[in-house]
Amino acid sequence: MRIESLMRTVFWNYDTNETKMIDQRILPGELAIVSFKDHVSLGHAITNMTVRGAPAIGAAAAFGLALAGFESLASSTSTLLEDLEAASATLKKARPTAVNLAWALDRILDRLRGFSGGADDLRQAVLEEAQRIADEDVEINQRMAQHGAALIDDGDTIIHHCNTGALATVDWGTALGVIRTAHEQGKKVHVLVDETRPRLQGARLTAWELQQYGIPFDLISDNMAGTFLHTGQVQKVLFGADRVAANGDVANKVGTYMLALAARDNDVPAYSVVPTSTVDLSLAHGGLIPIEERDQAEVLEIRFMGQTATPKGVTARNIAFDVTPHRLLSGIITENGVVYPPFDENLPRFVKTT
Repeated sequence: MRIESLMRTVFWNYDTNETKMIDQRILPGELAIVSFKDHVSLGHAITNMTVRGAPAIGAAAAFGLALAGFESLASSTSTLLEDLEAASATLKKARPTAVNLAWALDRILDRLRGFSGGADDLRQAVLEEAQRIADEDVEINQRMAQHGAALIDDGDTIIHHCNTGALATVDWGTALGVIRTAHEQGKKVHVLVDETRPRLQGARLTAWELQQYGIPFDLISDNMAGTFLHTGQVQKVLFGADRVAANGDVANKVGTYMLALAARDNDVPAYSVVPTSTVDLSLAHGGLIPIEERDQAEVLEIRFMGQTATPKGVTARNIAFDVTPHRLLSGIITENGVVYPPFDENLPRFVKTT
């Protein structure tokens, strides 16, 4: 059974056997849906951030594998499996940090081991599992949001980093989903939205989502967060994660580490909100998480007063993620409840209940 929604970030068109998704590069100026018929172009869409956010990337990759099944001309199950393995390897290269990408692909292929049936049955099985991953993401986000909303008090001002709403997932959201749920419960919350340079996911995407939900917010530049925390104007800090190590270290959009440091220095609770699929128990600590460095043009092409903000000839570094040490986290909110320190002891129990 498919969960129906007015708008999902990524979804399968059953009439045309295409993957469709919201093009997040052009929001908030335009809400456009783009279509993909092959897994290679879908992989490019993950790389160029047409779709972004760890859960959304995982679902997109899963549907990309379904596309690969329909692309393949194989008439035997064994040959089709080989084609799917090759497509999986291609898709895994799209972005290295978000563990959900590889998790979704491995989950599908693992469930196909020893598959008995024809090639067309196998194609259908891949699509069914991809759809299941997408539908589960919505349900998981809503469970996670309920656990997180219980930590939000009426009247809280919350700093939120990057975008973790419906756009970062299949639907609903992680950290922003918590805020959305608290708002729908009638709690009066106010959000301070980090711009999230250089791609401005906070300014472009989170601000747009909060407008749709009618949640009060102010946009702040990334370097203002410490001042708001130091002056007692913030009660909670929320962000998502692209990968969580076994000890609770969190890789998230760059700037999260500095935000968590400022929160700890001012005794403000900081929570990472993640589905357990984002927890990578195979990595002992965050230093082992691969960190993506993107094209310097994303930094150099930021514009000010109608022109690029940097002189010609300038070079830049563009590290996309940083690692927040577990000691700075008050808790990790998952669909199975809130995980508190010591994370190395408690995280495995929460992950294994899924």
